Amino acid sequence: MTEIKHRPIRSYVRREGKITRGQQRALDELGPKYLLPTAGQLDFPAIFGNDRPVVLEIGFGNGLSLAEMAQNDPQRNYLGIEVYRPGVGSLLIRIRERGLTNVRAVQADAVEVLENQIADASLAAAHIYFPDPWHKARHNKRRIIQPHFVALIRKKLQIGGIAHIATDWEDYAEHIMAVMSAADGFINLAGEGNFSPRPEYRPLTKFEQRGQRLGHGVWDLLFEKT
Repeated sequence: MTEIKHRPIRSYVRREGKITRGQQRALDELGPKYLLPTAGQLDFPAIFGNDRPVVLEIGFGNGLSLAEMAQNDPQRNYLGIEVYRPGVGSLLIRIRERGLTNVRAVQADAVEVLENQIADASLAAAHIYFPDPWHKARHNKRRIIQPHFVALIRKKLQIGGIAHIATDWEDYAEHIMAVMSAADGFINLAGEGNFSPRPEYRPLTKFEQRGQRLGHGVWDLLFEKT
């Protein structure tokens, strides 16, 4: 009997939109230097030219937060994963504008990169900021923060490494808290069941500032690998 292979549930949909001339030019000119291959294990010391700690950001959007964190923290290297070409192009523009040397990116599915390209116990931190909440109940299964994904993140973190997740959807925040609290090998840095204040290193986005003016909440969760 032939085994039927089911496609994995994706936490994103292909809705790339138009890419600007500037973004495409950045991809063409800077991509060869700053974009990493989507096959083969990533050798961080060779890629960055040093053995500094590596921070991963999954789903960096337009790259503003990633670029700002990298600029403010030159003693660490930053790797971003994003599936959308316009966002990758925007990050490359920011890398050029800020003269950053400690940022690289992969345009691919984060789960595939984690499973196939990132060595176990090689990350100092993993950041997931404002992932798609998939707020309709029938779509909740598409949320990226699920037990199997958290277990995968834990494998890639060093002992003492931090998983930092932020969301502006209260229902999703509660879901994330439940998943992270039930995961083996993590401790909540704010204490059991508590959310953390926004760390200074996470930039306050314009979207977040607007939400705060409207009374919307933002929830940060910081869990350390034990």
